[in-house]
Amino acid sequence: MSRWRMALIAASVGSVAALGLAVVSGVPAAAAPADLVVDYDCRPSTPNSVVRNGPVRLTTNLTFATDLVVGDPLNFTWKLHYADDSRLQSPGYFPAGGQVHATGNVQLVSSWQGILQPKGSADPEGPLRPDDYLKLPETMNDPGLTNKPGTITVTPKDIELDFTPPDGSVIVNDGNDADNPSDMGIVYGPGWASVDDRPTSEHHVHEDLHETTQSGAYAELKFIGTGVEYIGPYDKDAGPVDIYIDDTKRATVNPSRAGNDVPRNDDLNGGQTLWTSAPLKYGEHTVRIVNASSNSAWLDAFRVTTSTAKTPTGYHHAVCKLVGSPASVVVTVRDKTSPTNTGSPSPTVSPTATPTTDNTPTNTPTSTPTSTPTATNTTPNGRSDGGLGHVIVMPSATGTNSASATPKTTGPTATKYYKAQVAKTPKGGVDSGEAPDPETRPYGLMAALVMGGAGGGLLLRRRRAAHAGGVH
Repeated sequence: MSRWRMALIAASVGSVAALGLAVVSGVPAAAAPADLVVDYDCRPSTPNSVVRNGPVRLTTNLTFATDLVVGDPLNFTWKLHYADDSRLQSPGYFPAGGQVHATGNVQLVSSWQGILQPKGSADPEGPLRPDDYLKLPETMNDPGLTNKPGTITVTPKDIELDFTPPDGSVIVNDGNDADNPSDMGIVYGPGWASVDDRPTSEHHVHEDLHETTQSGAYAELKFIGTGVEYIGPYDKDAGPVDIYIDDTKRATVNPSRAGNDVPRNDDLNGGQTLWTSAPLKYGEHTVRIVNASSNSAWLDAFRVTTSTAKTPTGYHHAVCKLVGSPASVVVTVRDKTSPTNTGSPSPTVSPTATPTTDNTPTNTPTSTPTSTPTATNTTPNGRSDGGLGHVIVMPSATGTNSASATPKTTGPTATKYYKAQVAKTPKGGVDSGEAPDPETRPYGLMAALVMGGAGGGLLLRRRRAAHAGGVH
């Protein structure tokens, strides 16, 4: 082979290598995440739901990787936004600290079967009154570990919303005032009298209380919480009081007796917790006290407690349904050692170079795979095992015939085809039925680089020849 030809080949190899570096620096199409835009209508599922005044519209972005290797997490990132001026609203009066919680549902079919539930919670709210607007969780997440190769069809499903009230307690006295931020009021039946302007030394809430000497006289409070306490005075003249929760008798207390049944010698020693309920399920309850004798009975206040362990209770629940048909995305999980999942590393390649007398190499590469694939399902690019090296996003049935769309695959970096269930094209894809732009190969640029490299090689040869001939 002439030296000119060798210089041309060397220049060509160097130019293509430079182009290869430019291509490798880009992100392969198969590694790009799917970004589904999904709209939802949220409606109440309980009378005290955070959806209070008509449906609330959400728009969401569900993002996840579509080309994974065994051991990679299948991690869903689900961002939530209000789509219009409709909002979740506070279901009542609450001190600072309440939170909206969201749980998504993602159906997994094929290599996995089941549901993943990305979860998220909003920032804590300040003090709330009924119908105050509530913040949405910005993001829901839920990673799942991939433990074997295969494909997973991912379909977004419903989103569930709930509100967790702040833990704490509130005193409910006689009216809707500063000590009653939850807008609860005690209802007194016949036979009760208000006793006002008591001395501060008696320690009554607001320096007042109610009193009755009528047997059977009752007072009750409807509240939302997880517990309640009966507050009143110790007094030597008090009689027994029966206590009911949700129409079931739970206890009888006698403020004139100590715990060891020793008579007390107190006179209206107020502010005492006379009884505390067992933990209740979060929700609406009714506490009622009934005078069980003709002796005096007093009621100063109730203390309502809430303890939810910062978890959704279901009491303020709402369900968000998809608007339109859901989109389904196929995620590929490839084996760590081989994109075709043959159970062995890449085939062993044994190139045999036979030089000739004119220095013209004759390359006869002989590829000898260590194992022979026996897959019965072959992809258009000759891949087996269902084409685990590429991902095709399957459009859902939305009335558009996309049977004529033929996805073009190029191995591990195949183009994805997205079809969302709303009129928005997900990031990184095109509408179903539309082929991607045809590949444009940079032949002109390659020719310029090759010729430039060849010219440089020729110039170098001439300089070396001149130097060998003694020309300086």
